[in-house]
Amino acid sequence: MTGTIIRIAVDAMGGDRYPDVLVEGSVAALERFRDIEIVLVGDETKVGDYIARTFNERASSGKKGLKESLGPRIRVVHAHEVIEMSESPGRAIRSKKDSSIVVCNKLCRSGEADAVISAGNTGAAMASSLLYMGRLEGVSRPAIMALFPSEKNYVCILDVGANTDCKPGNLYQFGVMASIYAQYILGYSQPRVGLLNIGEERSKGNELTCEAFEMLEKSGLNFVGNIEGRDIFKGMADVVVCDGFVGNVLLKFGESIFSFITHTIKKKTAKNLSRVTGALLMKPVFKEIKKEMSPEDYGGAPLLGVDGVSIICHGNSSPVAIMNAIRVARAFVIEDVNTLIKNELSRKNFIPNE
Repeated sequence: MTGTIIRIAVDAMGGDRYPDVLVEGSVAALERFRDIEIVLVGDETKVGDYIARTFNERASSGKKGLKESLGPRIRVVHAHEVIEMSESPGRAIRSKKDSSIVVCNKLCRSGEADAVISAGNTGAAMASSLLYMGRLEGVSRPAIMALFPSEKNYVCILDVGANTDCKPGNLYQFGVMASIYAQYILGYSQPRVGLLNIGEERSKGNELTCEAFEMLEKSGLNFVGNIEGRDIFKGMADVVVCDGFVGNVLLKFGESIFSFITHTIKKKTAKNLSRVTGALLMKPVFKEIKKEMSPEDYGGAPLLGVDGVSIICHGNSSPVAIMNAIRVARAFVIEDVNTLIKNELSRKNFIPNE
């Protein structure tokens, strides 16, 4: 898909610091990509005021003409309701039909937007995309995919929370969808697919993983067998599939590792001058590690398997994270990932029974 303007709806009322972060990230994306338009969905007054302030601040810092050059490519669609982080997703999207998350997905359904970005209530973002976009043809259950750093490259993990109870066929489809994403968005040639399990042997695990192993082995994917938790950071696979219960526990645990290490280093060095000196000398290294483990560059978590493009970001996302989420959504549309997934599932002629 080339030569076409890609319209991306951004939930301007989602996240911990709305609309500031969402506007700043959107403007940064507009500066970087000339083939996108941004539709910011939220309180028209608040969002409009922050857009004007952002352009004025950039103009005062020496970036003249941004309002004139970027202004025509950014607009606001009013939504007077907000789904809070603490609200029940299902109940909220039914009762708040004019919420920013819901309106974003309605724009995609009507063809007024090609993709949705939200850093708001994860459950509501997922449920709204499922309701208004629907499932991609051939997909039994859409899944949320996260990226983990490793010694070799980023590792695609899915599902990380959309489906707590899965059937073997669901895990098979997760492998197909993530392989296509890894190949066309991350640029991996023949992505290695692993099944998260409690041991390397094919007989290990429960009924779910044993049956999923058989399916993945016959799938035609570059299946490398069972992967243990310790293998993820080693980069033993490019794609790791699991059910959403296990994946969400893994994701939350992974997010806590760096803060724990940082806390421990500070505690162990605080009362020893030589250790303090050593820690100061290592500070640049710690900064590099923090950057590598930061989700800012990941571009959010795509909801794979919906008939559209839905990127779910962390609630405390920075402008850089939002800009990268827009970058990923743009690439998703350009590469037409959904058609690739649909064609691959159709070619394999397999849809798991619910």
